[in-house]
Amino acid sequence: MADFKYSGKLYLIPTTMGAANPMQVLPIQVKEIMEDLDIYIVENEKTARRHIKQLLPEKQQSILKFFSLNKFTEATEIPSFLNDCKEGKDIGLLSEAGCPGVADPGAEIVKIAHSEGIQVIPLVGPSSILLAMMGSGMNGQRFTFNGYLPIDKKERKKEIKDLERLSSEKQEAQIFIETPYRNNKLLEDFLHLLHPTTRLCVACDLTLPTEYIVTKPVSEWSKTKTDLHKRPAIFIFQKEI
Repeated sequence: MADFKYSGKLYLIPTTMGAANPMQVLPIQVKEIMEDLDIYIVENEKTARRHIKQLLPEKQQSILKFFSLNKFTEATEIPSFLNDCKEGKDIGLLSEAGCPGVADPGAEIVKIAHSEGIQVIPLVGPSSILLAMMGSGMNGQRFTFNGYLPIDKKERKKEIKDLERLSSEKQEAQIFIETPYRNNKLLEDFLHLLHPTTRLCVACDLTLPTEYIVTKPVSEWSKTKTDLHKRPAIFIFQKEI
């Protein structure tokens, strides 16, 4: 097509969000496309190889080519990861968990692909943010993903209070993630700082056998003992008018 300068495409490949059978959570299209891909941009080569082997056990691992895109990658290196696309070869951007480019460093390579005239093709797969939102019962017409809250106690308190006020004014659900080993502390902060009538959803271990999605007022959460330590989780709150 005229919009694309090169025939090589960048496929955005979703993965599982834990130790689940890939074919229980990924469409068959993902497997079919990966059968023809030998070049990948990944956060961690070891886990990427493991995922590919699990999905495609017959795939010859020795022919695979990987580029590492993570916090240690030099910004000047990143554009060269797409050189194969310019030579007519397809590349897969593989997330560590869920969908690439969403709360994921892959967004940078997608940005470059667009600027270079390379076709970007997102594949369907599990997004913890959308699955949590779907299961929360909160406003699916208006919501904001805020990512991580500040670590500093004073800044965190202000941010939570400001976003709760905004949630009430706009009737907007506010979505957050946290490093799994700090989940319990974040839940504690929400219960301490949010209004008792504000609805809070905790969604963890999404798509896994231990999946847990519960929404109730903060006052009710205070009566519940919930251990979220080291369990991947999404938090959503919404304050009614």
